[in-house]
Amino acid sequence: QVHLVESGGGLVQAGASRTLSCTASGRAFSSYALGWFRQAPGKEREFVAAISWTNSLTYYADSVKGRFTITRDDAKSTVNLQMNSLKPEDTAVYYCAADRAGPPTVVRGSASYWGQGTQVTVSS
Repeated sequence: QVHLVESGGGLVQAGASRTLSCTASGRAFSSYALGWFRQAPGKEREFVAAISWTNSLTYYADSVKGRFTITRDDAKSTVNLQMNSLKPEDTAVYYCAADRAGPPTVVRGSASYWGQGTQVTVSS
């Protein structure tokens, strides 16, 4: 069992940077693939980024590639999402996800564990 709590959301201006964090409680954090998703008002939840549990391979949605960076710190049981050059279309509730089955499971949105989300609003 893993409990995920996101933090770091807020109101930012377009072009600014923001870092989201997700802290996990539970055992064997290092054995979970982790990811970030987002859901904008009136839209479906979409994949943003994921990271594997072994050699930290990373995966990104095309819309954030080159602007967002996902990292993990297994010693602190956290996964971070560094967001640069933010755009108004990045406005959404951002969710952390985790699953032992690996990155493909996380990327397709089938992760076993999800956080409650943190709101990011980017003003133009």
